[in-house]
Amino acid sequence: MKYLLLLSFCFLFLQGKAQHSDPSNEPDSIRKTVLATYYHRKFEGRRTTSGAKYRAKKFTAAHRTLPMGTLVTVTNPDNGRSVIVKVNDRGPYSKKLAIDLSESAAKEIGIYRKGIAKVSLAYTVE
Repeated sequence: MKYLLLLSFCFLFLQGKAQHSDPSNEPDSIRKTVLATYYHRKFEGRRTTSGAKYRAKKFTAAHRTLPMGTLVTVTNPDNGRSVIVKVNDRGPYSKKLAIDLSESAAKEIGIYRKGIAKVSLAYTVE
């Protein structure tokens, strides 16, 4: 009986250690593959939903549901390039698109001039 208790304790201890060692197992960490686009130049200087002016040179994004200020890592799976953007607007309003990137963020990951591209999103909901 002692050995059975000792063995079960060791199993539970090792299982708990394995769960905490991998950061991708965190319940709040979310990863998705979605379609993305970027802001047109005509939006330069216009107010976003957060109240800030849109600036093409900043790494910002629009998302329909994420809280304002959420930092999102956007990765282009075709070339592996990533950028961290801050959500400061709502949109895109097309159901097939999940995120609108600023012009500089789109250029940084290599999707500028493609129109729509598949990207991977990673973010933490607090």
